[in-house]
Amino acid sequence: MTYNLGEMLAHRADLAPYHDGFLDAQCRLSYAEVNARCDTIAAWLNSQNVQPGDRVAILGKNSVAQATMIYGAAKADAISVMVNWRLQVQELAYILNDSGATVLFYDEAFAEQVAELRACTEVNLFICNGASASDTIYADIISSKGLSPCPAAQRRGDDAAILMYTSGTTGKPKGAILTHSNFLAAAHGTSSTIDWLDSHRFLLGVPAFHIGGLMPLTTSVQKGTTVYFLPDFDPVEVWAIIARERITTTMVVPAMAQALLAVAAKITVDASSLISVTCGASVVPQSIIANFAKLGVSVQQVYGLTEVTGATTFWKASMNPDKAGSHGKPVYLMELMIADPTTGAELATGGRGEIMCRSDVVFAGYWNNEAATAAAFREGWFATGDIGYFDEDGFLYVVDRLKDLIISGGENIYPAEVEQILLGLEAVAEVAIVGQADDKWGEVPVAFIVLKPDTTLDSDDVFAYCKTQLATFKCPKRTVFITALPRNGVGKVLKNTLREQL
Repeated sequence: MTYNLGEMLAHRADLAPYHDGFLDAQCRLSYAEVNARCDTIAAWLNSQNVQPGDRVAILGKNSVAQATMIYGAAKADAISVMVNWRLQVQELAYILNDSGATVLFYDEAFAEQVAELRACTEVNLFICNGASASDTIYADIISSKGLSPCPAAQRRGDDAAILMYTSGTTGKPKGAILTHSNFLAAAHGTSSTIDWLDSHRFLLGVPAFHIGGLMPLTTSVQKGTTVYFLPDFDPVEVWAIIARERITTTMVVPAMAQALLAVAAKITVDASSLISVTCGASVVPQSIIANFAKLGVSVQQVYGLTEVTGATTFWKASMNPDKAGSHGKPVYLMELMIADPTTGAELATGGRGEIMCRSDVVFAGYWNNEAATAAAFREGWFATGDIGYFDEDGFLYVVDRLKDLIISGGENIYPAEVEQILLGLEAVAEVAIVGQADDKWGEVPVAFIVLKPDTTLDSDDVFAYCKTQLATFKCPKRTVFITALPRNGVGKVLKNTLREQL
């Protein structure tokens, strides 16, 4: 039997109606109350003629309001489109137009961006989480009376539930289609690999527009875990919430983990309720694992991707404490293979090749992009674009990327996108973006630029120009001016050579 995300929530509410469900600084709802609120949202969307398969874009920070919109949309047979609120307006417009979103839920803090989006998208229904003189107010929706109940969900199983935008080598974002069944399988696989219990209290601080934020939400609902939503990360406040709410587990990227540990080194923190911290998105330094252990907290390393609905592998000390430098073992019921990137043949233990995945968690393809979808699969296996190997004990090590993806503080940066922007500068003849190792962020983008004759430019100019068109985290943190980019015999830029120079 197949299910809809909204039905999964309803089952949880039936099993644990009085259990703490969704919490944030403004709101505390039991699972029964969460379900009732989502039913109201679904009924309201239905009353506004939102049709099955329509896209509802979500532009908001982590909150009870955001989460209930996602589940309300699912109950209404709509598809949620998770939008990165750190993007510039033109980047947001591309995602809204590519997905064909007709509804936009947004936090009041983003009203200025939304005002610009009205003129360049097909969105016709705007919902504001806050105050607005012109748009429907979220608070009014959830207090609506007399709405006709939304019909039972028809979209379930392998139907699209959520679109999450990720980018490829072209730099243009691609909408990964995650189905209702993908989320059910991801919850089963993850909670069968690491402890995820109804007695846990999960602090959700990773933005839900990342799979590292969305998957913990959907898994928590399916397991009956309490979720506390954190809109902005402040390490001092996080420790206070952990103590006050008796948080047992959370998900962080290494930069967040380091910030938490820095606070714990300066002031007394109460970590008595905290059992574990899951850390991923880039390599987890061994010092993070050791320093959390001093607080009595275990660290679980995760390697995952949007296209596999979250986790691919986990490492936890109980698997083998000596393998902390690995990315662990495949999630329960996940098949992994290391393939020769050229021939596709499976490699023996220790052989370095492309990491391939096969599981019910693997996405359905890219939205309106058959070419990219076809390129992502090989004989039923999803090609991750990452290079890794298995050791003799079956532990996975991720050592490099086939793509030139840069991961900075858990954010994905695609060099082609930044390069295209910089070519808009009159003085720039050629440019290449590569990642440089950084103790705080894991990696930061660096620009190698060849200037046109008789022109001048400095690093500040480069950063300022990028900031007008790109999210700040994508902007080069350093610029190196060179006379020519190194290229191979067929003219391809040798980015490995540039990384070596750094």
